[in-house]
Amino acid sequence: MTTEDDAVARDRRVKTDSWWRSQLSNLYGLFAISMMMFDGREAADIIRLAATSVPSLSGCTTDAAYLVDEDGTVAPQEGAEDAHPDLGTEVGKLDGQSGRIELTDGLWRWCYALRGVGGLTGHLVVRAEQPPSRDEFFLLNALGQQTAAALANSALLKRERRQSVALRELNGRLSTSVERLKQQTQVHDVLSTISASGAGEPGIAHALHQLTALPVAIEDRFGNLRTWGGPGRPDPYPKVGAHRREELLRHAATVPEPVRVKDRLISLVQPRHEVLGVLALIDPARTAGAYEVFALEYGSTVLALELSHQRSLAEVEQRLRRDLVDDLIAGIDEASAYARGEAIGHDLRRPHHVVVLRWSGDLTEGVVAEATGRAATTLGLVPLVSRHSGAVVLLVAGRLDGAALHASLSESLGAEVTIGIGGRCDTPGRLPRSYAEAVRALDIRRSSQAPNGVTRFEQLGIYRILDTGQNHGDVVEFVREWLGKLLDYDAQRNAELVATLAQYLECGGSYGDTAAALMIHRSTLRYRLGRIREITELDLNDVDSRLNLHLATRVWQVLRGSP
Repeated sequence: MTTEDDAVARDRRVKTDSWWRSQLSNLYGLFAISMMMFDGREAADIIRLAATSVPSLSGCTTDAAYLVDEDGTVAPQEGAEDAHPDLGTEVGKLDGQSGRIELTDGLWRWCYALRGVGGLTGHLVVRAEQPPSRDEFFLLNALGQQTAAALANSALLKRERRQSVALRELNGRLSTSVERLKQQTQVHDVLSTISASGAGEPGIAHALHQLTALPVAIEDRFGNLRTWGGPGRPDPYPKVGAHRREELLRHAATVPEPVRVKDRLISLVQPRHEVLGVLALIDPARTAGAYEVFALEYGSTVLALELSHQRSLAEVEQRLRRDLVDDLIAGIDEASAYARGEAIGHDLRRPHHVVVLRWSGDLTEGVVAEATGRAATTLGLVPLVSRHSGAVVLLVAGRLDGAALHASLSESLGAEVTIGIGGRCDTPGRLPRSYAEAVRALDIRRSSQAPNGVTRFEQLGIYRILDTGQNHGDVVEFVREWLGKLLDYDAQRNAELVATLAQYLECGGSYGDTAAALMIHRSTLRYRLGRIREITELDLNDVDSRLNLHLATRVWQVLRGSP
């Protein structure tokens, strides 16, 4: 081989070595770029790195770069706004494939479709004055593949991060649900155990207080306290008026969850359509959350079952008691009466009074009968309650305070109540007569000027004889005949001549006793009696006049509701 041949071979080797060194350098650079792309950066950073790396691997520059979102939206990246205005349209025509792009400026352009496992992730468009060499084209193609893989990896990492966040959120919700389920299970177990144990309303109230750490009140539908659980029981227990109470119950019935009323969270105890009571958490600091609300709601359910059971037992007993009352006031033999009384735990051998009452408003007989029995029991009486001809009939053993019974019923019912009380019965055989007397006293009270009140049959005095129930008009006419002028005078002058005359006759004509009873001076009494003589033109010393006036004043007292 000649020296010339050696030189040519040496030059070829030098060029070959230089080419390989250049390729190795480019491949190393491509490897470094690829390592950077896979370091966990975002998609926009990856494609920006690819775009800035194009000139280092070839004689080309990046014309534009686009990212394709998961929903298929193509998003131009930084610098794309400076590209040829028709470039985006031409890229779209390639339909997700790599290929040559020809525009009017005559530059060489190539679009690299960046595809990963999940599909198209972006486009990288390069341009140059002349087409790149085969080696450069290879490097650019390898850059595009690495960019596509890095974008796919970034999308995968992004999905994994989202899934991780979603999983943490799901675990959080699941943990919350598990904790809530544990709490609800505890509420269920505690209250169900209390209900099954027969602890009744006090047990339910105490258990609910232990679960919520809040005081608990169980009220009847009228707002009366039945049971209190926890500290701070108010004494006396606050109670709103009947009208406001009904408005509260109607409002609470229209919403499915407990209702807040000032410092209380209340839930209706309503197994069907009838409100049996109210369960309340006393929460002035408003600390009750979802757990306390659930405990209150479940407590209402358990309490509804308890009260429904009590109601069922009470209805059976009340039916037996009503039947017995109806038979007693109609008249049955004493042996049967005693036996039936013993069967329901009522001693008919004690003295009894028959009480009959009526009321104003649209309250049902059942509501009034329940309130009457409760009021009588509160007063220490032993009652038998029935409903008869639109009235409530009460058989009461022991000493009866009619005024206290009337006051209690008027307050609890929020209505005017008229009560008639018959005479004392030492044996069951006397009860029909006592019932008739109670009805008579009731009717007379209702026909008086003050029907809201109580009248005993014994208080009617002579009126029992004068008014037989059929001649009420005659009795009223009798009063007008003897007292009409005085009544008119009192009405016109706002005087008290009729009351003065009544007291004078009750005191047997004694000036001293009459003046003391009326708390007036004797001279004032003499003046009034003088006016009475002038107006009536009657002699108060005349026996017949005195008798008729005495009868008239007695009847007048009954008619005005104060016998």
